[in-house]
This record gives sequence, structure tokens and C-alpha cells, in this order.
Amino acid sequence: MQAAQSTIDPSEVAKFEAMAAEWWDPNGKFKPLHMLNPCRLDYITSQIAAEYDRDLTKDAPFKGLRILDIGCGGGLLSEPMARLGAEVVGADAAPRNIPVAQVHAEQSGLAIDYRHTTAEDLAAAGEQFDAVLNMEVVEHVADPLTYLTACQQLLKPGGIQICSTINRNPKSFAMAIVGAEYVMRWLPKGTHEWSKFITPDELYDLLRKAGLDPVDRKGFVFNPITWVWRLSDRDLSVNYVTASVKPG
Repeated sequence: MQAAQSTIDPSEVAKFEAMAAEWWDPNGKFKPLHMLNPCRLDYITSQIAAEYDRDLTKDAPFKGLRILDIGCGGGLLSEPMARLGAEVVGADAAPRNIPVAQVHAEQSGLAIDYRHTTAEDLAAAGEQFDAVLNMEVVEHVADPLTYLTACQQLLKPGGIQICSTINRNPKSFAMAIVGAEYVMRWLPKGTHEWSKFITPDELYDLLRKAGLDPVDRKGFVFNPITWVWRLSDRDLSVNYVTASVKPG
């Protein structure tokens, strides 16, 4: 079998390798993700539940669904999906993230299939999922279209992908780079490259070119007074999330 084309950017992987041990520290380098996680989970669970007609008030509402968390890091999204009853595969290109995620899942009594691999290699192996969580990854890859095409190939017909990233404009530079990396020091300097940020219209275009049908997008908006994130139908100026479906 021919090796899959890789969209991995080694310098991006190295950044997250260096932070691997801090994934589950709510006050560490991943503090922004811990703060954002409830808002992300609200969107993810509601979109998957709507797509598969699942009742989130019932026990194990995602039972029978196979979900891929690509770029899983330490498992901040994989674990909630497993608790909802899904069969979860967590994949990450940074090898040091995987044992961190595995140990935490074991401590939490959760069975999650964590793998050091890429979307391209999973697609080449013929893996198929009902949902793909593609959160804050696309701005770190070398070729977004090739990467998103691999994610599309990983979806079963009718499957849903949730993809979030950061808009590219002066406000996102001020908040996601200057604010988060230099002023608040939530993230190490150089975590993000503004030139790699993707506007919502650009992402919709990429998703369509990858063979997906975009069906929804919303903003993640941070309130600096309450320190709480919320979903917004209108404000996609910095962080935002999309849902897209593979035609079935």
C-alpha cells in the first residue's frame, strides 16, 4: 500500500510535544482550552445528537457511535465522548501526548483507543467513523485541504465533522496571539502563526472542496469580565466552530 501523504508540520508537533505533560492542569499551559471546553462540548454534543437523533438526557446517548478525536492531545474531548457512550479513537501526531492521555483515561476508568497516528494514515487504513472531532487542528497543518480531505474520507456517508479554528483578522491577532501569548501568557509565545489562521468563508470553501456539506457555524466568544466562553450566532471574529456533513 502506498504511504499516505502527510500534512504534519514537524515544528507544530514539536510545540505541543513540549507541553504534553501539562494537558490536565487547569491552570497550566492549556488553561484556555480548559476554560473553552464546556462551550466546545455544548456545541459538539448538540450537533451530534441532532444528526443522529439522540436524547442527551438519557444514559449513554452516543452508544453505538464511533467517534474520532483527531489531534486529541491529552484527551480533553475524548473522555467526555467516552462518558456519553461512544466508542472513541483519539489520534495525535505528537507521540508524547498519547501516554499522557492513556494514563488519564485509565485513572478515569475509561476505555479509549489512543493512537500516535495521523488522519491521512487512518484514512489510508480504511477507518470509518460516525463523527470526527477536528478541533483547533487545521490551523496547525501544512496543507489544510489535503488534511480536511483525509478527515472527509474517515467519515461514513451521512457522518458529521465538527471543526473549529481561529479567524484571520486584526482582532484575532490582538486576542489569540498578543493577548493569549504575550499579555495573559496562557500559551507559550509562538504557539500560533497568524498567517495560518483561516476565515470562516475560507474554511467553508475548503470543506466543500474536501467533499463535505457545511451546515452550521458559530463563534466562541470570551467574556473577559466573567471569564466565561459562550456560543454566538453572529460573532465569529476570533474563535469559531463549524459543522459539516458527508453526503450519504
